Amino acid sequence: MGFFAWWAKCQDLSGIHKVMDGEIVAQLCVYILTWNVGGHYPHDISLNDALSLNGTVCPNNSDVPDIYVIGFQEVNTQPQNQIMNYFQDDQWTFRVKEHLDDMGFIKVGSERLQGMLINMWVQPKHISHIKQIETQNTKTGFGGLWGNKGAVSIRLSLYGTGVAFVASHLAAHDEKLRERVEDYDQIVDNHHYKAPRFRNIFDHNFVFWFGDLNFRLDSHDSVWDIRNTVEQGRLDELYQFDQLKLVRETGNAFSLMEERKPNFPPTFKFIEGTSDYNLKRRPAWCDRILYRLQAPDCPDVQLNLQQLSYKSHPEYTLSDHKPVSAEFLITIKAEYTDDELYVMTHGCGIISLPLVRLIFTSFYLTMF
Repeated sequence: MGFFAWWAKCQDLSGIHKVMDGEIVAQLCVYILTWNVGGHYPHDISLNDALSLNGTVCPNNSDVPDIYVIGFQEVNTQPQNQIMNYFQDDQWTFRVKEHLDDMGFIKVGSERLQGMLINMWVQPKHISHIKQIETQNTKTGFGGLWGNKGAVSIRLSLYGTGVAFVASHLAAHDEKLRERVEDYDQIVDNHHYKAPRFRNIFDHNFVFWFGDLNFRLDSHDSVWDIRNTVEQGRLDELYQFDQLKLVRETGNAFSLMEERKPNFPPTFKFIEGTSDYNLKRRPAWCDRILYRLQAPDCPDVQLNLQQLSYKSHPEYTLSDHKPVSAEFLITIKAEYTDDELYVMTHGCGIISLPLVRLIFTSFYLTMF
């Protein structure tokens, strides 16, 4: 067998030094938060609860996750603020920084599109296992001409696997379901990266898609009926009419994604400064977090994604939305180091010289 035929077989690295059969290369807790802040500034608001800094459910003998990924929508977009943001962090990023800096987290990626913002923060011990960080955005407002709606994202190689985090804000209002589906299609079609083998969102092994997705309830119940149903705790009845659930089932949008059923009340629309529903709009689960796992077509590699929590944070009354968070446990199990796994998943065009020497040495040792 020639070298390139050998390499093409999902790069059969059987000649390369293995760690131990079935060893866990990495196990990481990822915390995702999404919040439509309604154009408000954070001022002196505490994010301790939103970030679960008083204790998470991560099973890593730590009080904090390994990675935070935070998506905000409707961050203030006044022209003077956008100019200042070119030179310094916006106020929401700075507020998160104030909470996470003391715990040693490092911001490794950020992307903004008008009112949409995504940040990623990582514990220092993982930095050397992160490669090829890219950010991207896609406008979907006014037929793709305006960035009031759309998506911002961060993708990276994490311990040799491809991971994408997509935060989006889709078309609003009950009757705009078709526009929300069109927004989703535009993002999927137009959101591209430079990393070989991971050009598109769904090329990645792990995908997390979250934000104010704006899906409403596809029923004729009045706002008062819905409020009463929520107050009586009959959330399962409402969920049957959830538009996101329905479009996933019909394959019209997000059909490649999974979501744990929300067991918290609808997160929109509240009277600002209270936890009372604003009866000008029908309550709905607008703020969502979805996920996807796709194992690589490579031998002896096992990936696992376990959702640990999915909750809203009702004590926040700043905007007409409640923040929503989710925690996930990523497990990467392989017979290779994460550098070797990186070669397998990302292709030979980006291999470092030491790895090239290692691969060729291993190849010739197996041949002769």
